[in-house]
Amino acid sequence: MDYELMMNGNVKIGQKAPNFQAMTTFGEIGLEDYKGKWLVLFSHPGDFTPVCTTEMIAFTRAYTYFKQLNTELLGLSVDSNPSHLAWVFDIYCKTGIKVSFPIIADRNGEIARKYGMISNDISNTETVRNVFIIDDKGIVRTILIYPMNVGRFIPEIIRIIQALQMADCMNGATAANWMPNQPIIQAIPKTFNQLEERNEQIKEENNGISWYLSFKEPKGECKKTN
Repeated sequence: MDYELMMNGNVKIGQKAPNFQAMTTFGEIGLEDYKGKWLVLFSHPGDFTPVCTTEMIAFTRAYTYFKQLNTELLGLSVDSNPSHLAWVFDIYCKTGIKVSFPIIADRNGEIARKYGMISNDISNTETVRNVFIIDDKGIVRTILIYPMNVGRFIPEIIRIIQALQMADCMNGATAANWMPNQPIIQAIPKTFNQLEERNEQIKEENNGISWYLSFKEPKGECKKTN
């Protein structure tokens, strides 16, 4: 399976994230090191580039919020580890900001190709701006792809993690434009009896428009995930 992924870069939502071991700015790191945590694995086209520099700063400034969601950050590009180190040191010297997460040095592009991070129509070597949100069980839950000339919106990445965690905890779904602490869409009834019960509930609680679309408030432990 890993060989096929390496050749095709065909990572899909819902599948087990392909394993890897790599040298980073924090030393040797593998996907297994993040077991039990959520992970945002993201690629950037190159070191010492303007958009990427703003993203590294933005991710670092938001790192505390990711940590609160049991989520770690892991960057990647095909540049060398010395290049990564020089870049993050330059960011620190110019801004006083220390990049607080590791960056993979994927020199041979093995991980980038395994995850489909290289778009041959744009470049045969540089990675486009991919984001893979991997849950605490190692499953790929979200894939975002940005062009090289558009920076990522970090609050949306945080919101997606919050939505995924809330939907999992509440066994439901999140509506369009959902934000933390808003109601969750209830799972659709599977039997006619459940359908009738749901319609009665809607009449009593005024919490939906029909049996297939009703809401419930986040409660208890689920609120703590957000």
